[in-house]
Amino acid sequence: MRLSIIFVLVAVQGRREQNRRATRQRLADAAARLAASGGIAATTVDAIAREAGVGRATFFRHFESKELAIATGLSGAGAWVLAGALNEVDPQLGPLDAVRAAYALLGRRFGEERAMFREQAELSRSSPALFAWTLHLYTEWEAVIADALRDRFDDLTPHDPRPRMMGALAMAAARLACDTWLATGATDDLPDLIQAHLAGLAGLDSPTTPRRHP
Repeated sequence: MRLSIIFVLVAVQGRREQNRRATRQRLADAAARLAASGGIAATTVDAIAREAGVGRATFFRHFESKELAIATGLSGAGAWVLAGALNEVDPQLGPLDAVRAAYALLGRRFGEERAMFREQAELSRSSPALFAWTLHLYTEWEAVIADALRDRFDDLTPHDPRPRMMGALAMAAARLACDTWLATGATDDLPDLIQAHLAGLAGLDSPTTPRRHP
């Protein structure tokens, strides 16, 4: 009897955790949609809660601020888009060339969304908490890049660090390019800056074994 009660309690707690995660994700998705359509400044906590179908108090049980909710929503979408671009480029490209090709592919839409890119970049650097969150986000994106690049290494060994290292280097290059972009008043072309920073990584993807071509 006691064992059955324990199983029931575990199942209830599991459902509560699933519901909590689902609500948090719904809020993040709603925040990202509203920010993308109307801008970050015009997006309010009340609007996010209403869009997600919950109350204001529920919002604050999941997020400390609208900025964090927006950043969480945008990050999830961004990781999915980046992974899609990496899977879309020529499968014969080596790891670094694939990263550069993926960023070039995403860069084609930069002109249409320049204002949103700048708003997101400034948001992520607007407070110590959001900057720390952004750095945490980059580690998640490193894993996304690593998973997408793994098959592009011909000589991987168990626990090979190179895919994750390439992910970390690619995200570092993108972050530094974004820092330069903002420092210059966002007047330069961000995709070009990213490519220039990635160029500095040449030769690091597979220094001893070039990618084989069929």
